[in-house]
Amino acid sequence: MSTAASRLSHIAAATGAGGGAAGESNEPPPAGPAAAQEDDGLSSGDMGYRLPPKEIQDIVDAPPLPVLSFSPNKDKILFLKRRALPPLSDLAKPEEKLAGLRIDGNSNTRSRMSFYNGISIHNLLDDGTLGPEKEVHGCPVGARINFVTWSQDGRHISFTVRIDEEDNKSGKLRVWIADVESGEARPLFKSPEIYLNAIFDSFVWIDNSTLLVCTIPVTRGSPPQKPSVPSGPKIQSNETKDVVQVRTFQDLLKDEYDADLFDYYATSQLVLASLDGTVEPIGSPAVYTSIDPSPDDKYLMVSSIHRPYSYIVPCGRFPKKVELWTVDGKFIRELCDLPLAEDIPITMSSVRKGKRSINWRADKPSTLYWVETQDGGDAKVEVSPRDIVYMENAEPINGEQPEILHKLDLRYAGTSWCDESLALVYESWYKTRKTRTWVLSPDKKDVNPRILFDRSSEDVYSDPGSPMLRRTDMGTYVIAKIKKQDGSTYVLLNGMGATPEGNVPFLDLFDINTGSKERIWESDKEKHYETVVALMSDKTDGELSLDQLKILTSKESKTENTQYYLQTWPEKKQVKITNFPHPYPQLASLYKEMIRYQRKDGVQLTANLYLPPGYDPSKDGPLPCLVWSYPGEFKSKDAAGQVRGSPNEFPGIGATSPLLWLARGFAILSGPTIPIIGEGDEEANDRYVEQLVASAEAAVEEVVKRGVAHPDKIAVGGHSYGAFMTANLLAHAPHLFCCGVARSGAYNRTLTPFGFQNEDRTLWEATSTYVEMSPFMSANKIKKPILLIHGEQDNNSGTLTMQSDRFFNALKGHGALSRLVILPFESHGYSARESIMHVLWETDRWLQNYCVNSASKADSDSVADSENKTLSASGGSAAREALGPEGSSYLPRSLL
Repeated sequence: MSTAASRLSHIAAATGAGGGAAGESNEPPPAGPAAAQEDDGLSSGDMGYRLPPKEIQDIVDAPPLPVLSFSPNKDKILFLKRRALPPLSDLAKPEEKLAGLRIDGNSNTRSRMSFYNGISIHNLLDDGTLGPEKEVHGCPVGARINFVTWSQDGRHISFTVRIDEEDNKSGKLRVWIADVESGEARPLFKSPEIYLNAIFDSFVWIDNSTLLVCTIPVTRGSPPQKPSVPSGPKIQSNETKDVVQVRTFQDLLKDEYDADLFDYYATSQLVLASLDGTVEPIGSPAVYTSIDPSPDDKYLMVSSIHRPYSYIVPCGRFPKKVELWTVDGKFIRELCDLPLAEDIPITMSSVRKGKRSINWRADKPSTLYWVETQDGGDAKVEVSPRDIVYMENAEPINGEQPEILHKLDLRYAGTSWCDESLALVYESWYKTRKTRTWVLSPDKKDVNPRILFDRSSEDVYSDPGSPMLRRTDMGTYVIAKIKKQDGSTYVLLNGMGATPEGNVPFLDLFDINTGSKERIWESDKEKHYETVVALMSDKTDGELSLDQLKILTSKESKTENTQYYLQTWPEKKQVKITNFPHPYPQLASLYKEMIRYQRKDGVQLTANLYLPPGYDPSKDGPLPCLVWSYPGEFKSKDAAGQVRGSPNEFPGIGATSPLLWLARGFAILSGPTIPIIGEGDEEANDRYVEQLVASAEAAVEEVVKRGVAHPDKIAVGGHSYGAFMTANLLAHAPHLFCCGVARSGAYNRTLTPFGFQNEDRTLWEATSTYVEMSPFMSANKIKKPILLIHGEQDNNSGTLTMQSDRFFNALKGHGALSRLVILPFESHGYSARESIMHVLWETDRWLQNYCVNSASKADSDSVADSENKTLSASGGSAAREALGPEGSSYLPRSLL
């Protein structure tokens, strides 16, 4: 997990929180390489789940930090408490795979939902400190809490509670309410038979005392039964010769039974529920996907999907109807009814035909806006304008037509509203990386739109930042206007501040009319890394006085974990409001450095180099090194060479992070940039292998030159596209690495013929590129040990579990030293404690055997050749003998 993701995972939006991801903590690690285990357990038949060394376990099992959620008035904070890693039994619960979703039928929610296990409330005092903790009480023992949401006045919070039933079955979700002043919680519905349907939307506050809830229809019976004998064959037809190209979506509907089952679980009854216990159903049961009240709470924009369904695309492309209702459920009009969208082109920046991005204007009581494509949704079609943004009142008067807000030549990318004189409209185009920001006066017809920013999205050095938003009395968020004492007004631009020395986040007062700016806050750049998280002084509508500005910031360093602070103007006083303990004190003194080096074609590269605590290069010498990365595509060398991230960021260590091996005495080169560049009309992937190898060579040369990495003991690894990278490097740069670890990757691009990652040409348009990029096609070249790990139920587009199965068979067919581990019940990322611990054990064993204890470079090739010949000649009998008799049941499935 990236440091930025780790930091932001501790803050929940003020409007709600769905559930927390699990955890991340006592003896000092050895300064040098740890010795390999004498008995790695393979001789016992490789049965069951394994645990990694204790120094790794301690970090992974550390209690996770709580998630914070601020009240609408910013005067209270919820601490949403989480457990550590879930047990495998949670993942083993039955689930239905329907229309691109995975559904827990017992609870009628998405399956595998993380959750909170407790809520505490703190007052944020006038001096910026926290008041005493107040626990939300009254929930049943063992409650699993989700969808935590504040009422608009901040006096109540709503959330769901579920309790596991017998036989490891999930309980259904009930909506609960807690009084913030007392902390007392109770069920919203008096009837115990009203349950939440959380397949799509869940519930929303209509006003301070009423919620609109998606419930399971009380008249719903038992789920449909699958016919024991099919009524006929499964048929798909294209006799109309339509051109339909889709990526490798997973968990799709397979037949009419699946469609019926999807309807069964996804159909909701909308119910208005008051805090006094009044319940009123509105509308008819349907597959509602979102419910969105107007800012003035007079209207509802209700979206639903309906038949005909599809067997080749997920539910997000099913026919979609958007209607306008009164808040008590009376139908007003239909906004659109979009047909099935199986034919959205695979070209980047292509979109669905018809109205899209239908929303309420945040600065108006009940004004709608949306965008419509003029190119049929096909990015290959040249047309001007390409998108048109419209707006109109919820109930047009006297047949008035929608008003054109703006015409765009690129693809619409969003709107930030302020008031009748200011809105910002964004557009972008992937192929050129161009992005523009337009200034509009939405209600002043005599003011023409003008371009505010026109830049490359890749050029992080030129990023001016994004406008900060304030909360309105209606509960919406609009661009904050800041007023100085002289009466001049500005917007606040919050930027990451990318520079050649690393990110230095900032806050600028920006004059929309003149383009002039004044920096009023900037992160410390010597030791700390600080960011602006939220605007805290937005309790009143209108312009905010600079002298009363209050912001929430985060602060961290290489050795200090993230804490949160309040900063107030004009004195810029800083008050610390959290005191989270260090999550892994045994690594508190690790060494981190952002290093810079150059590829042979002149492209500047960067990486984060980590060294274990207590490491002394003069005494310990070069260390075994793990290189972990993920390639990225760029249109220019200059942009590819820009520095991203900060040397002062705290090293967040997730449950499967490569930084765990600092505790085992490894040097870690984390995130070395591997830019794949296609300038002008050139496609980046046409020189993928060449640029991949050049980037890896530069990284390895740098750590060896620094004396921190042993040249014969450098391993490479990655997840997903990083696993694809790992396999390619072992095939095309065997001189660089002693072994590799590849998790959840795709290795044969002919199995993803209609595009992958950011490649939008088809296999038939770029055959040589697909073949040359596929490590599967170079399996005969892989001579270094490679560990493949994959979730048995990977649902990520492109990375089917079959990819690892077939790649392993190809490697085995050429006698490669390889091992395949398939994790039961796991998806693209791994979540169960048993699975994660086993992945860490497998990875540690691999690194100890084939990196720490690897033979010298001069001997390694001959050893590998000898092993390969033995495996090839014996058909792998030696390996099978070590693993135990064929037919043994392995949990997880590990093959050598």
